[in-house]
Amino acid sequence: MKISKILNNNVAIIIEDKYERVVMGCGICYKKKVGDEIRNSNVDKVFELSSTENKQRFTELIESIPLEYFELGKEIINNAKGYLNINLNSSIYISLVDHIYHSITRYLDGISIKNVLLIEIQRYYQEEFSLGLKALDIIEEKFNVRLPEDEAGFIALHFINAQVGQEEIKNTYNATEIIQEICNVISSEFNMKLNEESVYYYRFISHLKFFAQRLIKGEVYIGNMESELLEVIKKRYNNSYKCANKVKKFVLRKYRYEVSDEEMLYLTIHINQMFYKYSN
Repeated sequence: MKISKILNNNVAIIIEDKYERVVMGCGICYKKKVGDEIRNSNVDKVFELSSTENKQRFTELIESIPLEYFELGKEIINNAKGYLNINLNSSIYISLVDHIYHSITRYLDGISIKNVLLIEIQRYYQEEFSLGLKALDIIEEKFNVRLPEDEAGFIALHFINAQVGQEEIKNTYNATEIIQEICNVISSEFNMKLNEESVYYYRFISHLKFFAQRLIKGEVYIGNMESELLEVIKKRYNNSYKCANKVKKFVLRKYRYEVSDEEMLYLTIHINQMFYKYSN
C-alpha cells in the first residue's frame, strides 16, 4: 500500500488497488514520505471512506481527537455490523467517533444532554438501541466511564441513519414521531396500551418504519392487490378496518398524505393481529 497523504506518525491515507483508504498503526509513518510503501503487517486499522467529503472530515478529526477513540469507534461499528448483518454507510466512522468523543468530554465536565426521543427509540428501534447499550459497555471497558442511557439512544440514531444511507437525521426524528402518533390513534381506538412485548407489535412497528419513510418522501405504495381483497378484509376484520381508517384520516389531515388501498390492507391486517393478540 502506497502513502498518498501523511496525517501524523500513526495515520495515513494510502492508495491500494486504485482506491484510497485511511490506515492506522503505531509509528507507521515514522520516517516515511508520500509515495513510500507501508507494510500490511504494520497496519492495525483500515477505514473505508467513500467520498472526498468524508476524507476531509476524517482528516480534521484526526487533528483534534486521540487515536484511541477511532479504535473504539471501529470496535463498536464492527460489533454492530456483525449483529445487524448489513453494510453501514462509511460516514458513520466519522459521525460516531466525533459524537462519542464529545459525549465523554461533556460527561467528564459534568454536562449531560437529555435524549427526548429515548422512549421512542427503545420502542421502535430495539435492535439499534441494544447496540447503543453494548457501545456503552465497550466505552466503559476502554475508558472506565459509564455514560447515561440517553447516550445509548443517541448512538442508536447513528446506526439507524447509517443504514438508510445519507438520509438526514431529521427524517428519523420525523419518522419516529409519525410512528408514535399512529400508535396513539390505535391505542385510543381500542382504549388499551399496546403490548410492546408482542411479536405482532414488533412486526407492526417494522411495517410502520417503511410506511413513515414513504410518507416523508411522498411515495405511495402500489402493489398488485386484487380490488376485491380489501373488501373481504374490511368485512372480516371490521373493527380493525375502522381503526385503520382513522389512521388514514389522521395522516391525511396532518400530513396531506393519501393512504393507498394496499396500505390500508396491510394496516388492517397488522392492527387485527395486535388486537386479537391482546384480547386473548
